[in-house]
Amino acid sequence: MDDQPPRGYVPPPSAPPVPVSEEACPPVAPPEAPVTPPPDRARPRRGRSLLLYAICLLLLVIVVGAVVWYALHTGTQSGNTGRLANAGPMPVGTATVQQGNMPITDSALGTVTPLATVTVKTQINGQLTEVAFQEGQMVNKGDFLAQIDPRPYQVALEQAQGQLAKDQAALANAEVDLARYTKLVAQNSLASQQLDTQRALVQQDKGTIISDQAQVDVQKLNLTYAHIIAPVAGRVGLRQVDAGNYVQTSDANGLVVITQLQPISVIFTLPEDSLPAVLARVHGGATLQAIAFDRSNTTQLEVGQLATIDNQIDTTTGTVKLRAQFPNANLNLFPNQFVNIQLLVDTMQNVPLVPSSAIQRGAPGTFVYVVNPDTNTVTATVVTLGPDDGTNVAVTKGLTPGQVVVTDGADRLKDGAKVQIVTPAATPAQPGAPPPVPPAQPKQRGQGGGQGGGQHRQGQQGGGG
Repeated sequence: MDDQPPRGYVPPPSAPPVPVSEEACPPVAPPEAPVTPPPDRARPRRGRSLLLYAICLLLLVIVVGAVVWYALHTGTQSGNTGRLANAGPMPVGTATVQQGNMPITDSALGTVTPLATVTVKTQINGQLTEVAFQEGQMVNKGDFLAQIDPRPYQVALEQAQGQLAKDQAALANAEVDLARYTKLVAQNSLASQQLDTQRALVQQDKGTIISDQAQVDVQKLNLTYAHIIAPVAGRVGLRQVDAGNYVQTSDANGLVVITQLQPISVIFTLPEDSLPAVLARVHGGATLQAIAFDRSNTTQLEVGQLATIDNQIDTTTGTVKLRAQFPNANLNLFPNQFVNIQLLVDTMQNVPLVPSSAIQRGAPGTFVYVVNPDTNTVTATVVTLGPDDGTNVAVTKGLTPGQVVVTDGADRLKDGAKVQIVTPAATPAQPGAPPPVPPAQPKQRGQGGGQGGGQHRQGQQGGGG
């Protein structure tokens, strides 16, 4: 009420507005409205991320714990059943190092090659009247094989013989005239020119006789060719021509093929690196033994010897050809058969021999486990190997005859490990030598070792299961 003006009050007139230029007073921007922040939605999202992070961290801890537990668990099991876990002696098989001879051989693949393969052909033309051999028959040199009709050549022989007799008579007459003319010229009753002519006639008749005799020999030779015989000993192949056919010298296949089987040879190749040792033995006068095995290299077929060496090395393969000869008494070798050849180059005398199963290879190189009989422990001994025959190996350095080496169970051993021999010693076979006696073991130690070995094998089976 106090704020209202009194009744009858008239306000004073307002002053007119003063114009103001824009340049003098620039426009003032209206004040910005205060920004009102949006509703707070970040807080629920941040809480959700923290929850997921906590869940992932918990899962990671669980996985890591499981891995650690599994590693510790499996490590404990492997420690109980793994290599060298058993504190007792390891059961092993052994062999005694023997002293013997080791052959040095070269192995190669060869082909059985006959020493002679002959295609029997006719040397005259004519009708084949008889075939006297059976296919696959063994024949000797000179045996009758076939017959060609000899009648045309017999007639030609008689004709040549008649011409020879005629010319022989003419020669005899010319010689008589020559003797008569010689006397007449001596008496000056005949010209010497006629004597010279007669002498020439005699020489001419002698030449005719020689020609006639050659014709007789040719017909006799044809009669011989009509009777066909075997040029070599061997086995007769399949018949190429039947009786009744007209055969000629130009026939390509001939009558039959004869292959020599006894003796027979094998051609094989060796690398050029193996050639010096073979040549040294051959030049020293040695006869090298060659043994032929079948294709599978299991069955021995024949025993022979090296016959010859080729005169050059094949540059494309770096090998040289050799020929070994075999008697083939039982006909075990067949032409063109593939065989395995073992060429005995040399023999190492009185060297230590061990089974191939005793050889181990590792960081030290090539070594064997030698059993110490006093302590029943093993020692890893580095050895130098020589040649082998597939069963035994020659040791050129590192072992002496009589030592005992591990042949079975070496994968569970280390240097200094205790062992127990549970199998008889397997010694290398020696030709004509009695089997060696295995080394004696104390009775109590053998029994305890046997039981411990059985427990060790059972522990391994249980750990594997």
